[in-house]
Amino acid sequence: MRYVRIPKDRIGVLIGRNGKIKGEIERLTKVKLTIDSKTGEVQIDDSNVDDPLAPLKVENIVLAIGRGFSPEHAFRLLDDDTYFILIDLREYVGRKETHLRRVKGRIIGREGKTKRILEHMTDSLISVYGHTVAVITTVEFMETIRTALEMLIQGSKHGTVYKYLQKKRREIEMEMMF
Repeated sequence: MRYVRIPKDRIGVLIGRNGKIKGEIERLTKVKLTIDSKTGEVQIDDSNVDDPLAPLKVENIVLAIGRGFSPEHAFRLLDDDTYFILIDLREYVGRKETHLRRVKGRIIGREGKTKRILEHMTDSLISVYGHTVAVITTVEFMETIRTALEMLIQGSKHGTVYKYLQKKRREIEMEMMF
């Protein structure tokens, strides 16, 4: 039995119209979800599960939906080679709202340009929600995207981060060829 708390405004997305999303998660993983819409707490009952990784995958799907991803994007986490990264910006810049806004702006970029470049160069999906940055990515780019985000958070120039991503992408593509 696992418990996860998500923001109350994301509960409707997790349940879906007529319970469609919740039902789909339960059908695909054989895990039972109990959702408390007053507190945002989600109980993951894994007593009837064959796959030992299913509860962890469901926990990541629930967290991803709670952190702003669409259910369609969150369902990518059912693949064994797809991972979920959650970065709490408060650990890097503290609780000051102005610092959080500045760092979120650096990650998103003007009209979402930086976020799009990060997603494109690492085959990842990024969601900036509240005080967190959530990423759905493959094992190949997991460390690369985390490092790139940390570089942006710590104030590196965008050009430096883009060069780093290009270099890492070339290295990973070369590794995959052999």
